[in-house]
Amino acid sequence: MLKDKAVSRSAEQLKPLDERDREVLRLLQENGRITSAELARRVNLSTPGLQKRLKKLEANGAIAGYVALIDREVLGLDLLCFVQVNLARHQPEYADKFCDRVQELSEVLECHHLTGEFDYLLKIVVRDRHHLETLLSQTLAPIPGVDRIRPNIVLNEVKASTSLPLD
Repeated sequence: MLKDKAVSRSAEQLKPLDERDREVLRLLQENGRITSAELARRVNLSTPGLQKRLKKLEANGAIAGYVALIDREVLGLDLLCFVQVNLARHQPEYADKFCDRVQELSEVLECHHLTGEFDYLLKIVVRDRHHLETLLSQTLAPIPGVDRIRPNIVLNEVKASTSLPLD
């Protein structure tokens, strides 16, 4: 299955973030390319002090990584979809096969195991409706244990953010 992110954390990792940590994270969420010198200035730290704080935030998992956010439409990925999936069989081997296969699909941006009517919710991007049809019928449907697939095409992204609330 998808690897459970709720791993046991050390005492260092469980220490609450202080206000300066939160401000560093806020500023990095706004602009991941901010220079260390500018970030240090904005949070009233020396550059070495900031570097030490960043290393601590990285080590305790508060900063999981650094990425560039790319506009999917510039790449020709015009359809954003949410796909609900039900498995017919809930034995671990079927769930594992499904999760392993989903991990391999570049079109799948996110996969969430859910409670409720459907077992999984996938966030996917595809070029067009033909690409969507192929992905659903030739890639997802044949996965052992998949019973029902319900695609939902996004008409308009009202809000899309990668920033977490830090209040």
